[in-house]
Amino acid sequence: MKAHLGTCLFAIAGILAATPAVAASCGGDFETFLSTFRREAAQQGISPRALAALDGVTPNPQVVALDHRQGAFNQSFEQFSGHRIAERLARGQRMMLVHASLLQRIEDRFGVPGSILVAIWGLETDFGADVGKQPALRALATLAHDCRRSQMFQGELLAALQIIDRGDLSAADMRGAWAGELGQAQFLPSNYLKYAVDFDGNGRRDLIRSVPDTLASIANLLKSFGWQPGGGYREGSANFSVLSAWNKSTVYQKTIAAFAERLDGR
Repeated sequence: MKAHLGTCLFAIAGILAATPAVAASCGGDFETFLSTFRREAAQQGISPRALAALDGVTPNPQVVALDHRQGAFNQSFEQFSGHRIAERLARGQRMMLVHASLLQRIEDRFGVPGSILVAIWGLETDFGADVGKQPALRALATLAHDCRRSQMFQGELLAALQIIDRGDLSAADMRGAWAGELGQAQFLPSNYLKYAVDFDGNGRRDLIRSVPDTLASIANLLKSFGWQPGGGYREGSANFSVLSAWNKSTVYQKTIAAFAERLDGR
């Protein structure tokens, strides 16, 4: 599987992670940690059915190694954006045509243009082709147990269980990138809970299989952070600063904007 842009280069939407409602002690014996977490999650209202998804979960040393290897990103905009946009441009243009009606309905509701949504979708998962194969609950439990970012990932693990309880995804559905990001837009579970939208009307917020839900959820997140309809997205605009809610790297923000400009034919 190719490296995911969001997990290996930047912390996608990590700045939006929820404050954890549980606080099991990190490190030490994994089974003891998980038992404490389960007990505290039950006190927070997680159902026995959702908690059963943690049965048999074991730590993944590879996930810890990947997390500890993360460092400062030092590629320039030109180095990062060049081939990523070029490799996705033709398909992105096709997606703009195929989903033109859907993108217009989303823009009418949320105010975010289709070019921005398709650019993000393409950069994150190649338009849904590469959502990742890592069992998300195992990855999240591993990172919650590790002391580097335990509180953050305890919150994300709790959010993943809440997604199961809400009926949006099953535990088996939850496969994604190595740090537990989910779906075609690579939402962390806490952002999935807050911003995922059921845009296809089937009663579930399904960012794994549903293109309408995926694109509308990206738009909902950006709108929630102040996206201004018709306000542009080039560097220096108010909407460009909103892209920091998606990714804190200026290089990534500039790449989204540059890709969107190409999709808009500019």
